[in-house]
Order: sequence, then C-alpha cells, then structure tokens
Amino acid sequence: MIKQRILTALVLAVAVLGAVFLLPLNLFALGAGAVVVIGAREWGNLAALTGLAQWLYALGVAVVLLLLYQVPRDGILPWVLSGALLFWLWACYLILRYPRGRGFHGRNLRLLIGLAVLVPTWLALVGLKAHPSGSLALLLLLALVWGADTGAFCAGKLLGRHKMIPAVSPGKTVEGLLGGLATCMLLGILMGFWRELPPQEMVYLVALSLLTCLAAVFGDLFESLFKRERGVKDSGALLPGHGGILDRIDSLTAAAPVFLLGLYWLPVL
Repeated sequence: MIKQRILTALVLAVAVLGAVFLLPLNLFALGAGAVVVIGAREWGNLAALTGLAQWLYALGVAVVLLLLYQVPRDGILPWVLSGALLFWLWACYLILRYPRGRGFHGRNLRLLIGLAVLVPTWLALVGLKAHPSGSLALLLLLALVWGADTGAFCAGKLLGRHKMIPAVSPGKTVEGLLGGLATCMLLGILMGFWRELPPQEMVYLVALSLLTCLAAVFGDLFESLFKRERGVKDSGALLPGHGGILDRIDSLTAAAPVFLLGLYWLPVL
C-alpha cells in the first residue's frame, strides 16, 4: 500500500510539474479543466447524486468552464476571486461550528457549493499560468500546498497531542497545523531571498505564504466535512493509494484563489 501510494505520488508530481513548465496556456487550461471536471463527478457523489446524474453534473461544470474561458480573464478574475474569498470565510465558519447545522439544507445547496469550490479553483490556476511569472507562481503555490501537508504530517506524527477539529478530521492536530505553517513560512522566506525582495515585499510574501497555508488546511477540512456527511473515506478510487481526484486537490481548492488574489493585491512575483 505504501509503495503504491509513493509510486502514484511520483507519477502525479511529474505530470503536474510537466504541465506547469511545459504546457502552453491553452493546453494547461484544458488539462486543469479535465481534472476539475473529474473532481466535479466526485463532488456529485458527495452531494448524494448517483450514476448518470454525477456525470451530468460534471458535464454542467465543464460547460461553465468552457463559457468562462471565452470571457476576458482580467474582467472577471478579481470579482470571482473576491467572491471565492468570501465563500471560504463562510466555509471556515461551517467547519468550526460542525456538527451544529449539519446537512447543508439539501442536495441542491451541496451542488452549488461544489461549483463555488471547483470553478474558482480552475480560474485561479489558469490565472496563475497566465501571470507574468506564471510557472514560478504555480510552483510556489504547489510548494506551499505540499509543504503545508508534509509539515503538518511530520509535526503531527512527532509532536501531535492536541486535536484541532476532531468532529471534522480526528487525525489533525494543533501541532501539525503549526508544523505546516512553519514549513510555509520557510518556503516564503526562501522565495523572497531568491527573488531578492525588499523587506516590505518579503514580509508580504511570507504573510501570503502563511495565509495560503491556512487556506490549504481549511480546503482539506471542508472536503473532509462533506465526506463525513456522506459517510465515505475517500471521494473516489481513481488514484491508487490516494483515493479520488478531490482527495488530491482539496487543499488547492481554497489555496489557489487566495494565493492569486494576494498576488493581485501586491505582485511580489
């Protein structure tokens, strides 16, 4: 099982980094769109859709992405990202008060939540790819997401004593969160030194790295909440040893919009 998990992770890492550095914008948008559409089918399952209905929901998400790709990004991205930030603040509220108010008022609301999770993720990834420092920005985002996860895992295993939000994810600890934050702070500092940023911009980049780390953690927790509501361990079984697509991009769904919005406010890359 561990060998299978490691092999899958290596294949995914090579595929993702290849897409970041080698694909032109159109093909990158297509590849990211395919990932999001598969994630939408899995979200349909979390929203209690079955069979063909899951694929119809995924098709609907694909149509939304196609329509949005025809709209000038500069015109809609700031609005979508700002809306995504408000959505994730609301999502944090849901996570922190769970299981009070559980159920999310039915299937239709869950499906709308899926759109709010997945569509801004795709737009943010495409927006980052189109950024003047697109490959570098995407690489830092991925490093922060992976760093948040790896730092939390290591610190949690070594030092974890205090449960963070056990009603949503019993395995996550406060010590793990601090380990993830420390890892992301170090990544932000290293990137700042490498880019030779002045002190003010260095501080901003480190702050953005920490905020992106927190967003990644809550993105992961939000999917965990829906899996708990649905009564499943994984969102799917597409990736051997890892579960489904959503299980791999859950942290990214919150981190990508927050990170790109931060770069809009102050372009430090």
